[in-house]
Amino acid sequence: MTSKRFWAALFVFSLIGQIAWVVENMYFNVFIYHMFNASQSDIALMVQASAVAATLTTLLIGAASDRLGKRKAFITVGYLLWGVSILCFAALRVDWIASLFPSAAQNAAKAAAIGVTLVIVFDCIMTFFGSTANDACFNAWLTDSTDETNRGKAEGVNAMMPLLAILVVFGGTMWINKKNPVHWTTLFIAIGAIVLVSGALGFFLIDESAKPVPQPDGYLKTLFYGFRPRVIRKNPDLYLALICFTVFGISIQVFMPYLILYYTEALHLDNYVLIMAPAILLAAVATAFYGRIYDKLGYRKTLIPALLVLLLGYAVLFLFRNTALVFLGSLLMMCGYLCGMAVFGARIRDCTPTSMAGRFQGLRIIAQVLIPGVIGPEIGKLILKGAETVLNDDGTFSFIPNENIFLWAGVVLLPISIVIGIELACTNRNRKYT
Repeated sequence: MTSKRFWAALFVFSLIGQIAWVVENMYFNVFIYHMFNASQSDIALMVQASAVAATLTTLLIGAASDRLGKRKAFITVGYLLWGVSILCFAALRVDWIASLFPSAAQNAAKAAAIGVTLVIVFDCIMTFFGSTANDACFNAWLTDSTDETNRGKAEGVNAMMPLLAILVVFGGTMWINKKNPVHWTTLFIAIGAIVLVSGALGFFLIDESAKPVPQPDGYLKTLFYGFRPRVIRKNPDLYLALICFTVFGISIQVFMPYLILYYTEALHLDNYVLIMAPAILLAAVATAFYGRIYDKLGYRKTLIPALLVLLLGYAVLFLFRNTALVFLGSLLMMCGYLCGMAVFGARIRDCTPTSMAGRFQGLRIIAQVLIPGVIGPEIGKLILKGAETVLNDDGTFSFIPNENIFLWAGVVLLPISIVIGIELACTNRNRKYT
């Protein structure tokens, strides 16, 4: 049985972590678009660099937490440093850049290029601390603290947090003028402070009674454990789930870096927060219940409906621009996305060998972040290569995202059906010989 203290820790660290990731995944793109006139290539590069940083961090720190048999210290200190790194973004303003680089003061394009570069570098530093605390150690702690009887329920709560985080961030940023640097400074200070406080709370909330036994293997052996052919052959269900999760993530990353820009720049939905908030809330509730359904029905019977709902959401967003239908498409897309995340998350935890959660977090982040974060934005960049542009007041140009991002996100999602077929064939074969 899980305690109230466990649920409190899960709620706080999952929600606050996702709030920080929402700001990075959905608002850094908007930040560099409006503050530094970022191009499709700039946005793609930022997402890709962050994905690489997240993966390397999770591999290295996840293995270290297994090796040392500790999660709590990495989580609490990691959240504290994560908060500090977010606070640093408050200094990234055009006037500050101009004061440090006088040659850029009279050249808008040069100042913008320097700004984009600094955002990407700062993003990688922030991602190191965030992935240490959240991706590597919080997720390993969650696996350690649950089992097959309650993992779907816990993962349902965990998977709904990105939507609740979007709701919190959207609601909390309604006042922001996205072209006003002071507003961005205020946002980064607020988010950084919230993450700092959560790190301090971790000293009291996190119960490490289920911590892993320190592993006798050397660090490098622990680090590369999940890449061994013998381990792959021993855990086929885990690796097939990771392959499906990778394709799923690529589909999401085709459109996600451009989603808010599509709402605001292509559809001119200045009130998109009011439109999206009900969709986000409904999707969050659906995701929480869907985790319970996973506990009862299992992996395949819950994955397929989630993917179909996601595809339907893509179709509606691609075909229609009417506000009511955009709301419907967004609701379906978010329900399918988050329910899919809950199913994959629970499945991967179910298939992870006992007391080895840390070393397998790197594989999870490769499937969830690295490959999708490198390939997805690249596909999106190619889709938007010939997109419409608009002239800015300073003489530079900005691109306008279009609905094709949803069409190709759907196309990318289709190969999962092939992997599911392979997985079913492997399962049937195993049953035949057991």
